[in-house]
Amino acid sequence: MKLHPDATQGPSVTGYGSGWVAINGEKFTTSLVLSAAGERFDWNCTQFEELQTSHFERIAAMDVDLVIFGSGARLRFPKPELLKALYARRIGVETMDTHAACRTYNFLASEGRKVVAALLL
Repeated sequence: MKLHPDATQGPSVTGYGSGWVAINGEKFTTSLVLSAAGERFDWNCTQFEELQTSHFERIAAMDVDLVIFGSGARLRFPKPELLKALYARRIGVETMDTHAACRTYNFLASEGRKVVAALLL
């Protein structure tokens, strides 16, 4: 699906499909973290079962208010112990499938929110 993002200062998800996402027109096929402030990095996690505390600790170190977690092709919730670092910093977490996470991230980023999308592909 091709998206037409709202005006935003940071990166936007401009398209997605099975196993890929496009950020500002650049296609990615590996899981990634995307910040409305402009930071982007590989998430080094290829599937839901590989998630570890360290995946979320790196995000917790960022200056954000909310994490949109895209759990892959279907909705799956991470174990609460994996999210301890986020909760300790009072960072909210919303979980949804990755395609819904892409749309939600764009909407919140366009509002100027301090949001991060953590996307499993």
